[in-house]
Amino acid sequence: MRIRVAILAALLLVGSAIAADSTPASYARIAVLRPHDGDTVDFEAGYIRHLDWHRQAGDKWVWYGWTITYGERQRWFVYASFGHSPADFDDPVAPADDERDNIVNVTPHTEFVGNAMYEFLPDLSRGNGEPQPTARLELTTIELVPGAAVAFEKALRSEQPAIQRETLWYRMVAGGNAPRYVRLSPYASLAAMIGATSDQALPAKTDGLVTKTTVEILTLRPTMSYGLAPPRP
Repeated sequence: MRIRVAILAALLLVGSAIAADSTPASYARIAVLRPHDGDTVDFEAGYIRHLDWHRQAGDKWVWYGWTITYGERQRWFVYASFGHSPADFDDPVAPADDERDNIVNVTPHTEFVGNAMYEFLPDLSRGNGEPQPTARLELTTIELVPGAAVAFEKALRSEQPAIQRETLWYRMVAGGNAPRYVRLSPYASLAAMIGATSDQALPAKTDGLVTKTTVEILTLRPTMSYGLAPPRP
């Protein structure tokens, strides 16, 4: 009987591993716009008109929009979409028409300064890869020394069970200097974010692997977002 139980347990473990390995990868697009000085109002109005084009075109993607409130890029705009397969990026909604509307409504008022693709890393994270649309978001960008990615992820993976709140890690696939990672941490308020600062420190095992860490606080712009669901309770 004990042998049978042991065999059954082993089969269950194998089955779980196969299921985990078959989980489809999830990717995100995170891009940055820099509104022209003195042109913020017109930029926001144009961007909202552009989102209306997405609505009329029947875009199935969800688009988050944030303003950077605290950081060297203050007043810049971050827009992002999460939870995609690689094939999704090969079939966006009406690319030519999207570009035409962008040229009319967005590009006269801003500069496109960043556009990157990231892979969500579930074994390093607490959450499902799509951040809660909370009022505030801590965006941490981390650049590593060359060749340090494996050791960095190993250090984060060892600390993952201790994560108490939503913390989402992504590895950059394309769009900037590599190796680069970003961490998204949603918060209901600035007070809650400040109160949790000690929880967001990197593990000591990452010492010597990181060349640059940038922490920015973003503010969600619901009117400059598209298709967002209410935050989960």
